[in-house]
Order: sequence, then structure tokens, then C-alpha cells
Amino acid sequence: MLVRQHRSKGGARAVCALAVAGVMAATGGCSGGGGGDRAVADDRGGAGPLDAVHRAAAVLAGTVTGTGTAVMSGAAGPGAAGSAEVRTAMETAAGGTRVTIRGRGVYDFRHRTGRLTVVLPEGAAGAAEHRPVTELLAPGALYMMNRGAGVPSDKWVRIDTTSLADGNLVTGGATDPMAAAELLRGADRVTYVGRAVLDGVPVRHYRGTTDLGRAAREAAPESRGALRAAAKGFRRDTVRFDAYLDDQGRLRKVRHRFGFADEGPAVEVVSTTLLYGFGVPVSVRLPDDRDIYTGRIRQR
Repeated sequence: MLVRQHRSKGGARAVCALAVAGVMAATGGCSGGGGGDRAVADDRGGAGPLDAVHRAAAVLAGTVTGTGTAVMSGAAGPGAAGSAEVRTAMETAAGGTRVTIRGRGVYDFRHRTGRLTVVLPEGAAGAAEHRPVTELLAPGALYMMNRGAGVPSDKWVRIDTTSLADGNLVTGGATDPMAAAELLRGADRVTYVGRAVLDGVPVRHYRGTTDLGRAAREAAPESRGALRAAAKGFRRDTVRFDAYLDDQGRLRKVRHRFGFADEGPAVEVVSTTLLYGFGVPVSVRLPDDRDIYTGRIRQR
């Protein structure tokens, strides 16, 4: 498969990279709320904000509870999630035009597989490109159906996410839910904003920055390759975030602000992931080799 890749340096090049994978750069319509007193994270440990966000990925995978207690392999602790329904939104503004891409689906955090239906907004592509794009997420790979641009309608496009300059944090028009949580492992300065209510669920709102390189080093083995690629490909090493955790320590919502800057004006891509319906059954069957398109993909 011939897929032209761009390094994520500069707004125009970043937007081009997103278009290559079948979607334009995008973002997160779920805005963050919150208020109340702020308290800087206690770096000495304990149940402070820093520890809470560092544990988010492990809680979702069911390997640790929201209180930090380890869970035996295969067991589901009281704070474990295991799987969830997902809503995503990705937004960018470039040249006075704001583009938002939205997705919806399910994700299995233990097996790190998921299925999303991603919808391009009107005006983001030609009429043939307005069909929803089906995406299958797996460790190190992104599969896309209805890719368009010369790909047969019954074929999948497979992209090695470890080869993408952004590690598929923005290329697919939706951040892989596990990668979104794994990014929080690199958090350094974290502020507790206060209590909030998200879809009727009480949550704690945290705000801070995460370091891509540190997140890659601390991530589970299945996520390291893509995050290492992102750490090398992004011009900025730090990513601002807002994270919302429920009383069991489960990540309910996270919004990342990815910055691209080079010789042109800075461009910000905002990716929001919303998790709910924990424990939902998830069945993802990856395409057979014969169903994967290996021809040339036309560039727009």
C-alpha cells in the first residue's frame, strides 16, 4: 500500500497528514466544564491528582482499581472498566475554517481493539467522501473502510500506526481511546479543578500537561510503538489536557490539545474522547489479508 506520510510540522502539513488517512484534521465538540478551588498535584504520591491521572489507563484495562490496588489478570476489580462505548470529536481551525469530525463506537481496553464510525462534516471532502468511515483499532494498526480516493468500496486500508508521524493520535480523525488514556501516564504538572457532573455522573476534573516521550516510556508495550512515533513526529513534546474521572477512578472524558507550529501560524487540533456504558460487549474481527487493499491511494 502506498500512503504518503507527512511529518507533523506546521498547520498545512498536519491537515494534509489527516487527509491522507481518509479524514481531515479535526476535534472535540465536548467542551469541558468545571470550577471550584484548585490544588496543585501532590508529587510525593498518595491519592493526589497526579496519581489519579497516571492510573487512568490501568483502571480502564482492569489491571488496577481506582484506589491503586492491583487486580489479578483476568479479574475485574470494583473500579475496572474493561470496555466502554465511545464518542469522539476532533476539531481544527486553519485558514479561518473550522472542521469537526465526530465518531462513535465501542472499545475493548483489555485487548486494545475497537470499532468506530467516523463522520466527516459537510464541506470537508467531496460528495463521495461523506459516507461514514468505519475504523477498526488494534495494537499498531488502523483499518479503514470507505476510505475513498480510489479504494474499492469492499476493501479495507491498513495503516501501520507506528509508522505515522503522529502515532495515529490525530490522523484517523479520532484518537485511539487507549492511546488517549496512555498519554496521561506522561502527565507532570496536574491541577485539580473541582467536582463536576458529566452525563449525570459525578466526576473529578483535572487539568495539566503531559510529555509525549515520558508517556511512550511508561505506556503498556502494545501502545509504545505508536506513542514513540508521536514523540518523534510532533514538534511540541508537551500536550495540554483536561481529564474527568469518576469516583471509581475510571476515565469518563479526556480532551487533548495537540499543537502544530513551524514556519507558518500555529494550528491546534483538539481531540475529545468520551467514555460511557462500561462493560459493553465488544467483538472486533480484523479483516483477512484478501480484504485489504494494496494498491495505490490517490492523493487529494
